[in-house]
Amino acid sequence: MIDLVEIYVHWYAGRSQAQIADSLGLDRKTVRKYLGPVAGSGLVPGGPPVMTEADWRARAQSWFPALVDKGLRQVTWPAIDVHRDYITAQLAAGVTVSTIHQRLVDEQGFEASVASVRRWVRGNLPEEARRAQVRVLRPGPVEPGSEAQIDYGRLGVWTDPATGRRHTVQAFVMVLACSRYMFVRPVLRMDQEAWTHCHVEAFAFFGGFPARLVPDNLKTGVDKPDLYDPQINRSYAELAAHYGTLVDPARAFKPKDKPRVERPMPYVRDSFWRGREFTTLEQMEVGAVRWSRDVAGARSCRPLDGAAPAAVFAAVEAPALRPLPATEFVLATWSTGKVGPDIHVKVGPVLYSVPWRVIGQQVHACSTATMVQVVHEGKVVATHVRRERGRSTTVEHYPPERIAFHMRTPIWCREVAEQVGPA
Repeated sequence: MIDLVEIYVHWYAGRSQAQIADSLGLDRKTVRKYLGPVAGSGLVPGGPPVMTEADWRARAQSWFPALVDKGLRQVTWPAIDVHRDYITAQLAAGVTVSTIHQRLVDEQGFEASVASVRRWVRGNLPEEARRAQVRVLRPGPVEPGSEAQIDYGRLGVWTDPATGRRHTVQAFVMVLACSRYMFVRPVLRMDQEAWTHCHVEAFAFFGGFPARLVPDNLKTGVDKPDLYDPQINRSYAELAAHYGTLVDPARAFKPKDKPRVERPMPYVRDSFWRGREFTTLEQMEVGAVRWSRDVAGARSCRPLDGAAPAAVFAAVEAPALRPLPATEFVLATWSTGKVGPDIHVKVGPVLYSVPWRVIGQQVHACSTATMVQVVHEGKVVATHVRRERGRSTTVEHYPPERIAFHMRTPIWCREVAEQVGPA
């Protein structure tokens, strides 16, 4: 319980709200809230009148009776106690107090606040309250080659000297969970192509790949987060299938699921990025590889008992990684679009034609560096050379009668003339 008298005594002694908050371990907004009535009463630090602790306690009781009289905070406890067995069973099943409160409100017409339920649990079910506070650590050390944790982290703003444009630079970071050996690659865009390409470069840097990837739930990796059956992005799933690795995303808003990549982010930002000047993105990428190998890989790592991650990687984890496939992975980006009346579908900034029979239908487009394929109901219906802008049209995709005028070659004209006759 907050001791209001202590707040008022500190204020009366001339201390600022910030100093009071820091000394008592409170939020500054909380201190400001409880000092509000003091300013309205005309009191000033140092008096007059001279205020004793008894005087402050009397005033605090009139301003905030619920905080001074503990009994006033327990008026809802009899109503909560009616549901004792239900709350106990739900806590034993691992349900949080907030969820229990919401279920009681929805199913039983419960009126007490969730804060009252929390206080009731702490006061009446101390064992269950302590049970809910227990945090389970990861089971034992991670096996070599079993896991890599992946995330993006913001490095800062970079001005391109060639164009004068300012870019926000993000760092793609992959950390092998056993040896803590990391790969860092700066990117200017966090799109599907950059996400996939960074994975390919990371596997080449390590000379192999782990059995399991633990990324964040960003859209370029996971379409729909789920604890048991997450929907992996199609391009990312193709990458995992090509390398033969498992994608196991961390839970949404649970950074502790990938602590080995979350913790080094400030270190990457401070050691690699700050205070350095880069003229091109390529220089950044080369510098990041060199830094990952010579600086981050050679540092003394406390979780490894002071050993260097690069040394542990070479001795333990590198032999345990799975070998790279013999064929190179082709970067592909999938998108979805609707075919318009002009028999074209938009893929990025370019329009590509498809057979007229699929007008108005949803199709999927697979884009590589050189080619675009349009897929409908699992079948490839159109293939085009990739363009950077404009439109790519295949005449055969139109109905014959609609395109006949544009196909009137001299041979076609003679054939029609013979059919018409001398007239």
